[in-house]
Amino acid sequence: MTDDHTLPLNYYAAYDPIREFILKNDVLIVNEGANTMDIGRTMMPNVLPRRRLDAGTFGTMGVGLGYALAAGFYCRDHSPNTKVLVVQGDSAFGFSGMELETIVRYELPIVVVIFNNSGIYRGVGPDDWKAIEGDKTTNVPVLSLSPECRYDRMCEALGGRGILTHSVPEIRSALAKAYEHQSGPTLINIIIATDSERKAQEHNWLTRSKV
Repeated sequence: MTDDHTLPLNYYAAYDPIREFILKNDVLIVNEGANTMDIGRTMMPNVLPRRRLDAGTFGTMGVGLGYALAAGFYCRDHSPNTKVLVVQGDSAFGFSGMELETIVRYELPIVVVIFNNSGIYRGVGPDDWKAIEGDKTTNVPVLSLSPECRYDRMCEALGGRGILTHSVPEIRSALAKAYEHQSGPTLINIIIATDSERKAQEHNWLTRSKV
């Protein structure tokens, strides 16, 4: 799945250059989301202790940028060579996205990466969105967000740096640029497939309901 670079990307292919980046750089990981966090736990390695913060056992959404703020202040004051890398889904970002303004205001050493599948678990693409007729409050699937929302432009509007990416080389390049950009935060908006899913489990006892 990491080798499948068909556009739009699946989760695993999009995570592959992030994995490479983490192995080569001094990074403190903040990971949040549903599929984004679950897949991130297998795709993003940890080689040092106390270098990973995620939503934990109960999967509480909205903690990502709050964690990033605390980590950013620590790295700024005590570990200046460390970059905070926040990897979260677009839905998870939405819970506390305005903390991005706080991150920009204090010029913290934080890179925010958003896995943008246009929804909660899955969304609809731009073409399907345009085909929806009538009242969107009743006709849009309940898990859908705005298709391919430009979170990178939101970061730019707040005074940070935003980068839109679609392919593995673009993600790799964006991470390199973000790490070089030391004067403030960067947000990398990765457009992935709206129907991208986790790797299928070989044995049904791993996924079947216990109820």
